[in-house]
Amino acid sequence: MAETSIEWTDATWNPVAGCTVLTAGCTNCYAMRVAARLEAMGTAKYRGLTRKSGGRAVWTGKIRLDNASLDIPKTWSKPRKVFVNSMSDLFHDDVATEFIARVWDVMKGTSRHTYQILTKRPERMAQVLAQPSFEILPNVWLGTSVEDSRVLSRLDAIRRVPAAIRFVSLEPLIGSVADCDLTGIHWAIVGGESGPRAREMKPEWVEEIEAICRHSGTAFFFKQWGGKNKKAAGRILNGKTYDEMPELRP
Repeated sequence: MAETSIEWTDATWNPVAGCTVLTAGCTNCYAMRVAARLEAMGTAKYRGLTRKSGGRAVWTGKIRLDNASLDIPKTWSKPRKVFVNSMSDLFHDDVATEFIARVWDVMKGTSRHTYQILTKRPERMAQVLAQPSFEILPNVWLGTSVEDSRVLSRLDAIRRVPAAIRFVSLEPLIGSVADCDLTGIHWAIVGGESGPRAREMKPEWVEEIEAICRHSGTAFFFKQWGGKNKKAAGRILNGKTYDEMPELRP
């Protein structure tokens, strides 16, 4: 619902708020910190979505559907790339298929925008989008998050998703994924974890992914090194920046 500093998109749109910690990549999720801050500021949408645990904010598992936000993209006349649900997961088990269908209708009706949907639940994404009521929309990119080799099965699941563009976000990259198969994946985003509890990302893990991208024909986007001061760490890899985007289908 706002302009964003995320390097690979232009704006965020959050018709759903709240989530559930699922795997190791969720441990230091920035959205938990942001949700807690928004609740402290009195934003009703985020009330009760996090709790304090070990001195930090953690998702409670509660999900809130924001019907009022559904029409927001219609008010944006200028085409933009839109990250859908930066503060949640559209394919969380507690988001009804009927609500996902309403989001789909908005995206279909605003084809001037390009929508980027990222999930840690690609199995449900594949199941829901296999239903005949869901069209493959050329302006909708569908992706999954992979933080280390323990969740490489998500790549198999996202390959089953009917989509114009499929992508993977390897962020926070907390382990080597040298054995990953990027066949059928059009775009790979790579980034280290940022924030006060950031875990290390080794340069060789990034270089492994770039090599796999070259072999599979996958566009490679290096987002950041991360760390406690991500701006200072920057996003230069071997002397250059990598801002590759997937080839848009006609």
